[in-house]
Amino acid sequence: MKILVTGMSGLIGKAIRKDLEGDYDLRALNRSAVDGIDCVQADISDFDAIRPAFDGVDQVVHMAAIAHGSPEWDKLLPFNVIGTYNVFEAAKQAGVKRVIYASSGATISGYELSEPYKALGEGRYEEVTEWDDLTHLSPLHPRGIYGCTKVWAEALARYYSDSAGMSMIGLRIGAVNEEDLPLQTRQHSVFCSQGDVARMVRTCIETEADIKYDIFFVVSNNRYSYRDMSHAKEVLGFEPQDSADDR
Repeated sequence: MKILVTGMSGLIGKAIRKDLEGDYDLRALNRSAVDGIDCVQADISDFDAIRPAFDGVDQVVHMAAIAHGSPEWDKLLPFNVIGTYNVFEAAKQAGVKRVIYASSGATISGYELSEPYKALGEGRYEEVTEWDDLTHLSPLHPRGIYGCTKVWAEALARYYSDSAGMSMIGLRIGAVNEEDLPLQTRQHSVFCSQGDVARMVRTCIETEADIKYDIFFVVSNNRYSYRDMSHAKEVLGFEPQDSADDR
């Protein structure tokens, strides 16, 4: 199976490469060259430049985006909005069967403005005895324009699933970092290890489930998580192997 990974030089892209390399025929779509990998160098905001990268591809793993810091609209528009459309449209034109794309927990992290999720994010665990996990069916509550761009990606994926019959899988990825450790109090709730996100991508590639459109949270097995992982277990058989509490 030939897998195209956008943003392979990024943190999550590297983790995915490490997990998949040797088992799949990988191609990268990246602004810079990726050593040892068939790589189409192009900017995802340029449709004509990226379109050839999708020919002959079975599945796309779309990770390229602006995600660090608190990016402003003019930084987000070409990559998270236009770029996401370009990737989905190029996949459609090339007859790609499945797109697995990076959504984000930022689509619902606005819930942390109110209790009990605020207490969990701030580490006031003694004040919270129980809480309801947010699921893929919970109403959206994005935080920041970045979170809104990921809501756009989920809506656009639904459109392509309906209109083109593509399998579109959105991953609401938690906090992944270079250190592979929870670095802030909040991350004891939303931490996602590099290994867990890579294993989730592999599971989505290999699943035998007939998925036309779905959304899954991707966080590690954190004691104070408020993001539901049971849906991923029920549909995909996926369970995270790591935990913020062990690091």
